[in-house]
Amino acid sequence: MKIVLQNLTKKFPGCGKGVREDVVAVKDFTFEIPDGKLIGLLGPSGCGKSTTLNLLCGLQKPTSGKIFFGDDDVTTLPAEKRGVGFVFQSYALYPHLTVLQNILFPLENLKGKDRLSKEAMREKAFEAAKLVQIDELMDRKPSELSGGQQQRVAIARALVKRPRVLLLDEPLSNLDARLRLQTREEIRRIQRETKITTVFVTHDQEEAMSISDMIVVMKSGVIQQIGKPQEVYDDPVNLFVAKFLGTPPINVFSGRVEGGRLMIGGDAVLDAPGAEDREVWVGIRPEGFVPDDNGPLHCDFRGIEVMGRDISVVSANRFCENAAIRAIISADSRVNPQGDTVRFSLNPDKVFIFDKETEARIPFEKA
Repeated sequence: MKIVLQNLTKKFPGCGKGVREDVVAVKDFTFEIPDGKLIGLLGPSGCGKSTTLNLLCGLQKPTSGKIFFGDDDVTTLPAEKRGVGFVFQSYALYPHLTVLQNILFPLENLKGKDRLSKEAMREKAFEAAKLVQIDELMDRKPSELSGGQQQRVAIARALVKRPRVLLLDEPLSNLDARLRLQTREEIRRIQRETKITTVFVTHDQEEAMSISDMIVVMKSGVIQQIGKPQEVYDDPVNLFVAKFLGTPPINVFSGRVEGGRLMIGGDAVLDAPGAEDREVWVGIRPEGFVPDDNGPLHCDFRGIEVMGRDISVVSANRFCENAAIRAIISADSRVNPQGDTVRFSLNPDKVFIFDKETEARIPFEKA
């Protein structure tokens, strides 16, 4: 099911002492979600992700704009008539019902021509349970399940009536690290098997990048960038997107362009032909540092952290906004600090320049 959002805006009335202006949670959101794709809505808390999801499912009505499911305008359609499956962050299972009864609940509330026989409902419930691999737990209550199992029950309940659209609101935030990894892989597998158009809301960029076909990065209700996860990581449009994506985060330096050269302090770290002379922010991905005894970038050596196949060289530079610079190098690389100083060359493909005032990306020719 293709989803089209046209100039979607949601405002909440100002409330509280001194707050009189409307609060804009989503502003002029325009995007087309292709049929059968998994889209990640990504951004910090308060950026409008969950509000967008609530507008999609009909729990909230937009202030302006349109929502289409395929060719159908569902902007004013009640939530129960949109054919949407919703998985909440808190699971929202009925504690007094068994797993089977929880999954059956949406089917038992169907009316009229959509009503199914008891046998057909049980068959669909077991199909959904088998899809999420909990078909052996049907007689248990939610209190007898682990967090990951409860999450699977919530997903099965959302899938049992074969919705046109599946919406997931931070479904992994209550799980520990290992379960989050396992469950997000399961969500991706289920989505591929069912081919249901899915919107996945998260503030965790690693989750969004690992399972999404496309990501939408949001800030203060406004779309910052849309694209395939790796493309957005490799080609951020502004400093916010560059800083939000990546673990460890991008290293941001205060710098300047002088005569076609990129300067950090007194170090001419890179040629930047085509860029005008100005004060800039310089973003360098952790994998963009190359240890080099004759490299142009001088940093204060702090130590080395071994992380299995990779090594993190920890250093500092007074022009860097980060508390510590982390340079990720392979275990085969060698670092030879010269006293308290370590020197790097830079991979131009991992270096980005941003305007100091607007924070928009500044293109430059890379060798």
